[in-house]
Amino acid sequence: MESAISNPDFNVEEEELKRTKRRKTETRDPESDPKPETIKWRSESEQRNYSTKLVEALRQVRRNSSSSSSPSSAKLVGRHREIRDAANRVLAVSAKGKTRWSRAILTSRLSSKLAHNNNYNTKHKKGANRVGAKVTGCSRLSRPEKKRLPPVQRKVKVLSRLVPGCRKVSLPNLLEETTDYIAALEMQVRAMTKITEILTGAPVNRFGSS
Repeated sequence: MESAISNPDFNVEEEELKRTKRRKTETRDPESDPKPETIKWRSESEQRNYSTKLVEALRQVRRNSSSSSSPSSAKLVGRHREIRDAANRVLAVSAKGKTRWSRAILTSRLSSKLAHNNNYNTKHKKGANRVGAKVTGCSRLSRPEKKRLPPVQRKVKVLSRLVPGCRKVSLPNLLEETTDYIAALEMQVRAMTKITEILTGAPVNRFGSS
């Protein structure tokens, strides 16, 4: 203690070390730490909860399809679509509507029902327009060419179309939604692979073939 008091350089160096540690703590990049949502999708409990809900949803799809007659190619395609929609819907429910992509998946189901109900009327309107329309030279006028976007903006636009509900969001929000969506899809693949292995009794590789 007496040596520290008698040596002022020692006190200066100690204070400088404290300032350096404090500065590193304040300037630490928050992006280096994993997001809470990403950790959530990687947890075993979340995967078990999703698997349980997915199995119930697949049972409901099977009950609905069992009442139909002998399966045809069109019905098989429709059943595959129902399984895919059920898996995505359960994934969105597991996200609890906290993200744009989950809310978009949940609302798309209602939108698809409304579109199906209006499909018949739309077809008839188009048919009437074709019958009453007259072919003129003005119908084939050349449209002005659109300006090509820079490569980075084109890639961002494609990415915004791949993530549900993210076509009109800022780039930081798009990246955040994409990170959470990819983590959720990875968890979905792990859960569905595990279910397939249990049902078939054989391991499944990364390409989905046993």
